[in-house]
Order: sequence, then C-alpha cells, then structure tokens
Amino acid sequence: MKRHVLLVGLPGSGKTTVGGLVAQALLAEFVDVDRVIEAAERLRVAEIFGRRGEAAFRELERRQVEGALSGTAAVIAPGGGWAAHRDNWESIAGRALTVFLDTRPEVAATRAAPAGTRPLLAGDDPVARMRELLAARERYYRRADAAVTTDERGAAEVADAVVALARSRGGW
Repeated sequence: MKRHVLLVGLPGSGKTTVGGLVAQALLAEFVDVDRVIEAAERLRVAEIFGRRGEAAFRELERRQVEGALSGTAAVIAPGGGWAAHRDNWESIAGRALTVFLDTRPEVAATRAAPAGTRPLLAGDDPVARMRELLAARERYYRRADAAVTTDERGAAEVADAVVALARSRGGW
C-alpha cells in the first residue's frame, strides 16, 4: 500500500522544489502546505505570522497536513517548523514515509527565498538564524524514516534519492 511521502527540513532545504519533482516522478499530487494555506487564507505566510502569530499559522499547517494525509497518497511538504511539534509526528505514524532533507544552515540560507518572505529568517544574519532553527529542530527532523543530504546535490539528484526511498520503503 502506498504511503504519503512527507518531506521535512530547514527552509531552503528544497522541500518545495524536490517535492514537485518527486510528485512528478511518482505521478502523485504535490501538496505544498504553505501554498495551500496562502490560497485558503488569501494571505502570504509572512502576513499570517505578522497578523495572527506563529501559533495560529502552525495550527493552520497542522490542519492542512492532516487533510492531505486523509486523501490519496501524495507528496507533502509542510513548512520547516511543522516537524518541531511532537504531536504532528504522532499523528502521521504509519501513514507517511518521512524524509529529512538534510541541509547545512549555510547552504539553506543561500537557497531560502528573499528577505521578508520567510518570517522566521528575519534579521541581519540569516545563516545565524538558520543555525538556531537547526539547533532547535534537528532532533525532530532526525525522527524521519530516512535522510537525504542535499548540500552537494542538485534538486533532480535529491529527488531521485527520495523517489528511490518511496519505491523501496513507501509502497510506490
């Protein structure tokens, strides 16, 4: 039986880019949770953070991931902070193959979207902020079923590795 493929990792680790490629290769739907939330709320993620706070955003994110998990097996990419909530891991047990896109903070910071679009990266030193995020979240990311290092690889190569995992361990 096919399990969802759920990608976790820092902002800039490639969840959106790799997720789209993986979904294409598996002929599956790709659920970019941030984009789904933005469409539903008619606000950018940064605006949701600014107006309602991170806790409200994380609740929207949790609901969208749960909704995606209730449908046909898909490739799902929640935001980088989704994995840092223990209850989220408990809710996906057995329903998804989780893959940590392991990226050094320095690399993730250079890949992340321009300033102002990622609220948790605001500030003068995005690399330092990325290091802080990794320090706070890595133990959760490491709960994933598998990890794929992305630093020295292009998106297609990372996607190929995730597809291989989906086929060997996710029932695809």
